[in-house]
Amino acid sequence: MIADIGYGLNSLAYLALLLLLFTVRKSGLAKYLLVLATMTTMGWSLSMVSSVFGPLTLTGLLTADAIKQLVWLLFLASCLQDNFDDIWQVLKRPATLFILLPPVVTILLPILVPLAPAWRFLLQTVLALEVLILLEVMYRQAGSNQWAYKPLVLYLGATHLFEFVTYANATMVSQIEVGYIAARGYIYLLLMPLLIVAIRRIKHWGVDIFISRDVVLHSSLLLVAGAYLFVMALIGYVINYMGGNWGATVQIILIALSLVLLITLFLSNAFRTRMKVFITKHFFANQYDYRVEWVKLTQALSSTSNDSVTVYQNALKGILGAINYDEGRLIKVINGEFDEIANINAQPLSDKERQVLTSLTKYCAKTNWLIDIDEYQITPFNYENLVLDRGAIRDCQFQIVLPFFRDDAVWGFALLDAGEKEAISLNWEVRDYLTAVTDQVATFVYHHEAARAVAENAQFAAFNRMSAFVLHDLKNVLAQIDLILANAEQHKDNPEFIEDTFETLHHTKARMDKMLRQLTEKKVEEAGRDEAQMLSGLIQNVIDTRCQSYRPTPVLQCVEESAVVVDPDKLANVMYHLISNAQQATDDTGKVEILLHMDHASHRQLVMIEDTGCGMDKAFIENRLFTPFDTTKGNAGMGIGAYDAKNYMESIGGKLSVQSEPGKGSCFTLAFPLD
Repeated sequence: MIADIGYGLNSLAYLALLLLLFTVRKSGLAKYLLVLATMTTMGWSLSMVSSVFGPLTLTGLLTADAIKQLVWLLFLASCLQDNFDDIWQVLKRPATLFILLPPVVTILLPILVPLAPAWRFLLQTVLALEVLILLEVMYRQAGSNQWAYKPLVLYLGATHLFEFVTYANATMVSQIEVGYIAARGYIYLLLMPLLIVAIRRIKHWGVDIFISRDVVLHSSLLLVAGAYLFVMALIGYVINYMGGNWGATVQIILIALSLVLLITLFLSNAFRTRMKVFITKHFFANQYDYRVEWVKLTQALSSTSNDSVTVYQNALKGILGAINYDEGRLIKVINGEFDEIANINAQPLSDKERQVLTSLTKYCAKTNWLIDIDEYQITPFNYENLVLDRGAIRDCQFQIVLPFFRDDAVWGFALLDAGEKEAISLNWEVRDYLTAVTDQVATFVYHHEAARAVAENAQFAAFNRMSAFVLHDLKNVLAQIDLILANAEQHKDNPEFIEDTFETLHHTKARMDKMLRQLTEKKVEEAGRDEAQMLSGLIQNVIDTRCQSYRPTPVLQCVEESAVVVDPDKLANVMYHLISNAQQATDDTGKVEILLHMDHASHRQLVMIEDTGCGMDKAFIENRLFTPFDTTKGNAGMGIGAYDAKNYMESIGGKLSVQSEPGKGSCFTLAFPLD
């Protein structure tokens, strides 16, 4: 009778509320779903009046409760976003499906599978807990509208907290306390004014606002408490299943343990810190708009200057701009010493700061941590095993220390200070953000240093390459002098020999002057004097003056030729390299022939140097022939003759190709473009 009166009065109250809702001039899906939830709750209350519908069965009770929860969860799902036009937009969201899955399972599962009452009580406990969690999310998202939403949250929170306690207790003892069921009608009736106030207050049902981190930390412990009670309910069920009249005793013990655990959670700083990081990392909007910040950082680093000072300065500007700080220094660690390579609005590095950096270098090398000096002074235990001189850090003119790493060693530090701006604290998000910024800036700096090293190496490589060509030319000059000395004793009285000798010496001096200028000016080669030449005359001169000391003597055959534009000196060297190589690869009894003819199809002048020497295989031609400093002549060769010839032909728009077979000789074909 007492229960019937409570549920009957509650039904009348919800009927009055329903009429009130019809008079409220508000549009939107949430209003219609609220009307549906009110009608459902009214019907739920009526179904509990046993004098009208007969004695209440356990199945009827649980099914009615699950249907009521389903409708209220649907209403809450519609309130979590402010742009729903119809019910289908709500239902097709994955979040809504996830929200509605537990009540649907609670309704359908007992129909499909026989379930013990304790398991059905457990499902009802989960539904009540789900409503509490959604209410928390909605309230925290409401932001400045929390005043309007507070009555609704209090109404649904109080009623479903009672549902949670009712079914959690039932799960532990495997039966529902009749007193809890009888009291529900009165509790819903007494809390009804809160729902009416909420309807009057809320002007806009949709919620899509940022959540406060600081507030949600403490209330989110409700979820931990719920999970703990959930586990305790399972333990109670196990004990009850195993037998014994332990129900009331276990209930008292578990409540006491729950209180002890909750007190421990509130007093444990480490646990709250981990919870805060987890919650903020997975359930909140980011503190920074990373798209905007990344564009800003990219612009700060997009310098075309190769000057190291500018590069380091831009790197420091990018880091400071990422957190809107005013003062900073970029420090590079060189052999244990600290070199300040960039400074913005900061004092030079002091001796005490160098002392602090010495300790931080060792610590950061082990931990890769970002350091907040202010945080260290207040809570040094957050930086385990870091010991800094208190007097020294009080004199430090920086707050945040960002280490740069290269090859697992500390390359340097960015020392940042807020100056006149508001200082930030290194929470998990700022640490992750600054780590990403530091990695990006480090890549920018390392790329510059690597490019500078490559440029310096390229200069040395160019000088070494030039030296190799000079040395190659010196060997050619020496060969000419050796030829003169070899014939001097026999022809020293011959006026023509004397004239040729002076001409050769004059040419040798010119070549040595050119090589000296190359060494002095550090140039690989000088621009040649390109002019139209008939190749037959130039090649014959090379044969007569520079190739007579070797056997077999080359033979020139000119079938057809046309003038081509070349540098005579450079081409003479190319021809000498190729002809002398052919002579050295051929026995004295073999042949070396140079053939000139025209390729009218490609409009090119061809020069073919053929020999009957040892030849080359395909692998040697592809992998070694044109590789600089790779020679088969030992110390007698430099390995750059063929390489130089190929490069020269390509530089004038021509081509050098090779056909060869081992034991059958080789043919080098030079194709010169015709103007």
